[in-house]
Amino acid sequence: MTGHLSPRAGVLALLAIAVTFGSNHVAARIAFDHGASVASAVAMRSGVTALVLLALLRALGVPMALPRPTLARAGAIGVLVALQSFCLYSAVARIPVALALLAFNTFPMLLALMSWASGAGRPATRTLLAMPVALAGLALALDVFGKAGDLAGRWAEIGVGVGWALGAALSFALVLLLTGRWLHDMDGRLRTFLTMGVTAAVVGLAGAAMEAFALPRDSEGWLGLALLTVLYGSAITALFVVLPRLGAANYAVVLNIEPIAVLFLA
Repeated sequence: MTGHLSPRAGVLALLAIAVTFGSNHVAARIAFDHGASVASAVAMRSGVTALVLLALLRALGVPMALPRPTLARAGAIGVLVALQSFCLYSAVARIPVALALLAFNTFPMLLALMSWASGAGRPATRTLLAMPVALAGLALALDVFGKAGDLAGRWAEIGVGVGWALGAALSFALVLLLTGRWLHDMDGRLRTFLTMGVTAAVVGLAGAAMEAFALPRDSEGWLGLALLTVLYGSAITALFVVLPRLGAANYAVVLNIEPIAVLFLA
């Protein structure tokens, strides 16, 4: 599962993945509005995804023995996924989902710049030109200046949520960069199992230490939690299978359809 994928098939797959991610975040907001905590959502979705993938890998007889350096690298990526997950769900819990995802979707720009800085080559000219345009569009979409140019008032309203979303963008850009460099030849299902297992362990330990776990208080909250688990597990597994076969720096921008999809889904 490490061969190349045609650009057309890859783009279609990434569009479907983006819509699935968007659906997951709408479900997450429902779960948060009905009592679930961010730590509970991240731990459950990561833990369930890891267990399902472990059963699948065992059933298919996929080799799971890996060198220690590879395991260490997968563990580091898992910690970054835990950080990204906590940051993004914290943003979704504080500001409208579409606004959180608009800020988060600066990650393709960050990824392109990181790839360039790490020697992977200069981004295409159209990519460089699109970056300031995208940032200006983001500022307009977030209504940064608020009514009558009240920047301070508007930032007090959305600043914390936007900060969490930008932290998630930085973490996710690092995840994609390092996955392509360190784990490119690994089976995508095994790659996802390792990162989700580490994420569940990190969030589980941190959440227990800070007493941050809270479960939904009604059936609607439980439905949201169940849906975000299924949708996220499907999307992240597909992403870790598809994106390394295309080239993350060139194709991650397709995932920017996510906030647009959320506007319709919400």
